[in-house]
Amino acid sequence: MVKYEELRQQRLEENKKRMEELNLPLLSQALKNSTSPKPSPMKKTKPRIIGTELVAVRRSPRVAKNPAPEYKQVIYYERVMIPRRVTTPNKRDRLNFVYATDDERAASIEKAEKLEASLGSDYPILVRSMLPSHVSGGFWLGLPSNFCRKNLPRRDDTITLIDEMGEEWPTIYLAQKNGLSGGWKKFAVDHDLADGDAILFHLIRPTKFKVYIIRVNNASESEGH
Repeated sequence: MVKYEELRQQRLEENKKRMEELNLPLLSQALKNSTSPKPSPMKKTKPRIIGTELVAVRRSPRVAKNPAPEYKQVIYYERVMIPRRVTTPNKRDRLNFVYATDDERAASIEKAEKLEASLGSDYPILVRSMLPSHVSGGFWLGLPSNFCRKNLPRRDDTITLIDEMGEEWPTIYLAQKNGLSGGWKKFAVDHDLADGDAILFHLIRPTKFKVYIIRVNNASESEGH
């Protein structure tokens, strides 16, 4: 036991000497004395209060007859608005839509029927009074089923509209629905068609309409004169 204690003491002295040679005691003391830098606290922002109000606390119906309701303070905070993308409406959306009167509509139809009589009966003729759905929104032009069944293709096809200047606009004819879909909107917008305008369709070819436009305003003015 004496020899073991001597060896143990001798080994402790050797370890201590090595630690002093490596300056380990000084490093340990330095670490204890050093303090880590404190992080800067994050700045907290408070929502802006724009008003307060005392409101009655909701009470159970069982105690509704009791007097003196309790109140609590309600704080209203400023609402943060997120900017949204604003889309600019097109020209037709910006304009106030004008509806034709019954007299104006009748005047344009009467003028179109006079034009129809002057064209003769060699080719089929169809007169349509424009409605809001024809010249805005969905831009769908329905045609009479009897006229379509007798004169137009029985399958979907391209029907060309030729205006009075000789320019052409291709449109998509839907046989099952008896009307013009794709392409009709462009024709209506390009010619600035309005509610009450009378359109005369002169079928000069199996899939070609010569189109005459009787403006509702011009028809009512000429009617007045």
